Amino acid sequence: MARLKMLFSPFKIGTMELKNRIIMGPQGTNLSEPDGSITEQQIAHYEARARGGVGLIITEMTVIDPRGRYQSRVPEISSDKHIQGWSNVAKAVHAHGAKIVIQLGHAGRETSPAYIGGLQPVAPSAVPPPVTKLIPKELTVDEIKDLVSKYAQAAWRAREAVVDGIEVHGAHCYLMAAFMSPVWNKRSDAYGGGLDGRMRFPLEVISAIRERVGRDFPLIFRITADEMIPGGRGLEETKVICRMLVEAGVDAIEVSRGSLVTLRWVVPPMGTPIALNVPYAAAIKEVVDVPIMVVGRINDPTVAEHILETQKADLIVMSRALLVDPDFPNKAAAGNFEDIVPCIACTECLQGVMGEQPVTCLMNPMVGMESDMAIVPATKPKRVLVVGGGPAGLEASMVASLRGHQVTLYDKADRLGGQLNIAAVPPAKQELTKAIKYLSTQVEKSGVKVEIGKEVTPELIGQSKPDVVIIATGASPLIPDIPGVKDPKVVTANDVLSGKVAIGNRALIIGGGMVGSETADYLSELTADVTLLEMLEDIATDMVVWQKEFLLERLAMRGVKIITSAKVKEILDDGAIFTKEGKEDSIRGMDNIIIAMGAKSVNELSAKIKGKVSELYIIGDAFEPRKALEAIREGAEVGRKI
Repeated sequence: MARLKMLFSPFKIGTMELKNRIIMGPQGTNLSEPDGSITEQQIAHYEARARGGVGLIITEMTVIDPRGRYQSRVPEISSDKHIQGWSNVAKAVHAHGAKIVIQLGHAGRETSPAYIGGLQPVAPSAVPPPVTKLIPKELTVDEIKDLVSKYAQAAWRAREAVVDGIEVHGAHCYLMAAFMSPVWNKRSDAYGGGLDGRMRFPLEVISAIRERVGRDFPLIFRITADEMIPGGRGLEETKVICRMLVEAGVDAIEVSRGSLVTLRWVVPPMGTPIALNVPYAAAIKEVVDVPIMVVGRINDPTVAEHILETQKADLIVMSRALLVDPDFPNKAAAGNFEDIVPCIACTECLQGVMGEQPVTCLMNPMVGMESDMAIVPATKPKRVLVVGGGPAGLEASMVASLRGHQVTLYDKADRLGGQLNIAAVPPAKQELTKAIKYLSTQVEKSGVKVEIGKEVTPELIGQSKPDVVIIATGASPLIPDIPGVKDPKVVTANDVLSGKVAIGNRALIIGGGMVGSETADYLSELTADVTLLEMLEDIATDMVVWQKEFLLERLAMRGVKIITSAKVKEILDDGAIFTKEGKEDSIRGMDNIIIAMGAKSVNELSAKIKGKVSELYIIGDAFEPRKALEAIREGAEVGRKI
C-alpha cells in the first residue's frame, strides 16, 4: 500500500467519512423491476463492489419522477414504496465498510414515450434531441416548481433509506443539464436567458433539498465541464457555475465531460487518452473549496495515485474499472496489480445497456450475476483438454483449473491470445493486449499446463485420455467464391494485420465491416492510398458506435476512399469490377487486393472425436464466429459447468 498512500487514505465529503478515495461511479445496469423497484441482482451487484474494497458507491441514475425514466428498467425513488429496497442496498453495502449515495436524476427529453407510459418527454424548451428528433413538451413554471419539490422529496426518501448522501445528476443532456445549457435552454423567462436564469432550476433544487434534509446530509453534484458541442457550455462558464453550486450548499463536485450528443466523451472508448478529464477537474479545483471528484478512463491504480499526489483532484471515480473487477481496490491495496482484470474500454457494457439488455462486460462475463460469481470447487476433478488459446479457451481453462480440474491447454500458434493478437494491431486497439496479458497470466497462475506450437489430433486425444475436451479453435477468414479471388495478389486482412504480407502504395479492401474498416485505418496510417469497397449502405455496422465515430474521422482525415452499396463481380490482377446502383464500374491500378468479408468457424476436430470422449464442448468462434464478448462468456460458462 505504500505505493498508493494517497489512494488508500481516508477522506471526508461533508459529514461522510470514507475509508479510501476510490469511488464507484454511476453506471446503468437494466437490473431493476419494471416499476423501478430494487432487485436482488442489484443488491448483489452493489454489495460485490463494497466487498471489493471501494470507499464509496454512487448508484446508477435513480429517477425522482416516473416521467423521468430513461429506459424500461431503471431504479426509482419517486414513491415511498422504493425506500425499503434502497434500505436493503445500504445495509448490504455498509456491512463491508463502504458508503453509498443515491444519484438523483430526471431524463428530461432524453427518453422515449415507450418508457414513460406514452407521455411526451419534457424539457426546458421544445428543442428535440438529435437522435430521436421527438419534440419535447416545454415545462411550465408550475411544472418546474413541482419537479423541485420531487427532488427534495426523493432526497428525504434517500435519507429515510439510511444511505449516506445523494448526488444530483447535472450532466450529459439530462433535464438538469439541459436547463444549464445555452444549446438546449431557449427560455426567456426566469428559468432561461443568461447564466442566472439557466441556473435557477438547479439552485432551487439544491435549496429545496437542503430545506428538507438539512445541511448535514452530504450532497454531491455531477457536472459536465465541457459539453463538447457547438455553442455548448465550456470550462470557463462551468467554473463560475461550480462556485454558485458550492455557495448553494453542494459538498463535492464530480467532474465529467460531454453530453448524450457527444457520448464518446462521456464513456470514452479505447484509443482515447487515459484520465482525460483530469485537466478539467484541476481547473475547477482551483476555484472552489470543496472536494473535487474526477471520472473518465481512470483504470490504473498508479495513474489514480498520481492524480491525487499532484492535487489535480481529491477523489477518483471509476465506473467501468469497477464493473470489470469488483475487487480492484483490494487487489490494488495488496499490490497485486497483475491480478486486476483490465478494463479495455471496449464499451460493450454501454452498448448492451442502451440496447435494453442487462449490463454486460467483455472481460467480466459474470457482471450483473454477482450472486453466481463464486468459483465453486468441482465435486469430481476431471482431466480437461482445451484446444485453442484464444479468449474462449483461455477463460475456460482458467475457470476449470481454479475449480480443481486438471487442465491442459494446447494452441498450435506460437503465442496465446488467438484473434486478439491481430485485433490489437489497428490504431486505437492496443488495449486489447491487456486482455491477452491478463488472461495468459491468470491461466499460468491457476495451474493450467500450456502447450504452445502443438496441434491437437485425434491420436493425441486418444493418448491423453481426457474426460473433457473443449474445442475453442476460433475462426479463419472467409474466402468468397468470386472470379479472380485466387490471384496471387489477393490476401486477407488477417495476413496484412499479422505482418505476413508486404503492402504496396495502393490497396483495395473488399469488405467494409469492422475488420475491413480497421485494416483501412491501419494501412492509411502507414500512408497507403486505400479504397474500401462495401456491399452494404454503411461501413463498420458491426462496430461499437463510439469507436466507429473516431474511426470514421481518421479515415476521412487520411483520405480513404469509401464506396458503399457496391457488389464485387470480379477480382482483377490490379483491382476489381463491381456493380453499384445497377451500373458496372471498376477500380484499377492497385498493388494489393485485400479480402475482409467475414469469418468461418475452424472446427474439423469435433467430428473426428465425437463419441470418443465423455464430454465435448465447442465454444467461441469455433461454434459460430462472433465477438470476444460471447467467446469469453462461453468460456466462463463451460468452465463452471464441467
